[in-house]
Amino acid sequence: MFHDTTWLDWPFLEPRHRALARDIEGWCATELSHSHGSDTDTACRDLVRRLGAAGWLRYAIGGTSWGASGETIDTRAVCLLRETLARHSGLADFAFAMQGLGSGALTLHGTPGQKQRYLTRVGRGEAMPAFALSEPGSGSDVAAMQCAARLDGDHYVLDGEKSWISNGGIADFYVVFARTGETPGSRGLSAFLVEAGTPGFEIAERIQVIAPHPLARLRFSGCRIPVSQRLGDPGQGFKIAMQTLDIFRTSVAAAALGMARRALAEALERATTRPMFDQRLADFQITQVKLAAMATGIDTAALLTYRAAWLRDQGRSVTREAAMAKMHATETAQQVIDAAVQIWGGIGVVSGHPVEELYREIRALRIYEGATEVQQLIIARETLKAFGPA
Repeated sequence: MFHDTTWLDWPFLEPRHRALARDIEGWCATELSHSHGSDTDTACRDLVRRLGAAGWLRYAIGGTSWGASGETIDTRAVCLLRETLARHSGLADFAFAMQGLGSGALTLHGTPGQKQRYLTRVGRGEAMPAFALSEPGSGSDVAAMQCAARLDGDHYVLDGEKSWISNGGIADFYVVFARTGETPGSRGLSAFLVEAGTPGFEIAERIQVIAPHPLARLRFSGCRIPVSQRLGDPGQGFKIAMQTLDIFRTSVAAAALGMARRALAEALERATTRPMFDQRLADFQITQVKLAAMATGIDTAALLTYRAAWLRDQGRSVTREAAMAKMHATETAQQVIDAAVQIWGGIGVVSGHPVEELYREIRALRIYEGATEVQQLIIARETLKAFGPA
């Protein structure tokens, strides 16, 4: 299968990143060569265990004291890992990504005791986290959150619901954001660590989507959480959530990039081997136009993705750059995968075919961690901010 690696020579990456890319590629070729089976929950748990045993999850967390690969999260390493995993298996990418996103608030704001208790196990693949921010009535509009946490002595009492929560139903603990009311709007939110099985916390519904992933709606009814399980200070929840998303939003672009690269490889395989009217499908100019657009879109997405990752690793704010990368890479990947399905024709919509699986996998990436339309608003806002007042 065609796999272009020339982009690894780009100046955004260092020798250690190139070595990491070679290592994860070899692991994926061996470990992800077979079907995960129909039980998604079991497959996710198994993937997390194997990713942890192989050492890849050390890159999803920060802090060498807790078993991480470095004191801070290496954004380029996370992107390289997600791109490669996504090219081989959407579910493997999901399993890796959720170990990072689900525990990102711990990496950023956890106390040493919290990190020792939870983060160490996350990095070994022994505990699965979840990031519980969205609600039935508030997704992109975080300030509209209704789930509330009321201080009662040395506990908080949580009441409300969360929805569209990845790893919902299989996670060992959840980073839950709730309204604590220090101020109105987004500044009156706090973050809490809630363990699965805590009284008053239940999985209200498992949600089935077009590309099977563990997803659920959560319900809290008089759920008592010790004050020691709060992450950061009261009222810091919105900042914690946004900082966590800033780390991993660029890696969503990398996952989309991996899926797009796989789609291009599948399209090239079909176009160069499919006979049609005494020619190959690849010999028709209309096919070549598709392939040219696919290749150009992928390189453009890669440049935006690794620019954003490099900038963040230099300690720069990447709100605008990450939004650009996420928006362009996911939208481009949707177009590339659609073109690959078209090149494969009828076979491309047969259940279980690689491009059919990619077609289902890519759709959610244009929505989660900020839909395309939200990224457009962020890009415009940051661009106007840089321009300054008229």
